Amino acid sequence: MRLVLVATLGAACLGAGDPVRPLPAGGHHVLFVGNSLTYTNDLPRTLRDLATAGGDTIRTAAVALPNLALVDHAAGQSDAVATIGRGTWEWVVMQQGPSSRGVNRDTLVIGAQALARSIRAAGARPALYMVWPARANLADFDGVRDAYRAAACAVDGAFLPAGEAWRAAWRADASLALYGPDDFHPGPLGTWLAALVMYERITGRDARALPAVVAVAGQRLSVPAETARLLQRAAHEANVAADAQGCGS
Repeated sequence: MRLVLVATLGAACLGAGDPVRPLPAGGHHVLFVGNSLTYTNDLPRTLRDLATAGGDTIRTAAVALPNLALVDHAAGQSDAVATIGRGTWEWVVMQQGPSSRGVNRDTLVIGAQALARSIRAAGARPALYMVWPARANLADFDGVRDAYRAAACAVDGAFLPAGEAWRAAWRADASLALYGPDDFHPGPLGTWLAALVMYERITGRDARALPAVVAVAGQRLSVPAETARLLQRAAHEANVAADAQGCGS
């Protein structure tokens, strides 16, 4: 299974300044603001295609540039603020690195708060996409979760526990290749699992009801149905657990 890298620069899926087309009834507009953990394997497209497979409509765009933190986006190192104000977004999904410690955790919260002002002004809901630590730092998983939950609570936003879904999947099958070759960025299965978490949160539908077909960055992967079902269960488990915990430290 090869790693797919798609560089999403500027407002992906929309030309600069283009209006967002009206949605069909029940559809959703989602903007991603992040870095390479979003554009590796084209998470926005993967989410969009996942929704289509489930009979839903999610239209996506992204402002995702290498190595940027949320404070960088808020400070004008990308066109994120302008893109937020241009679109009729329902959700704006924010992401940076693991941010489990010290100043990185603090800037995650500060950056989310800065962007949330623009997000709320645009009539959208902020959401925090919890990522994961590098394989060399697996002990940091709890810290990553707590940092992203704290940021979500600070902006009264949604918590998208993709990293917790990775852990749930590994509890069922420790051999799953969720990391890519660098042991930090996601492999295709890791991206698909993150998209499942988001699909449930955004649509309110159960990911376990989706077809057991894995498609990432527009390419269908040769993955056994039982593996797809395992990942769907892991996404659902992580969302249920996050709902039960509510806001945390």
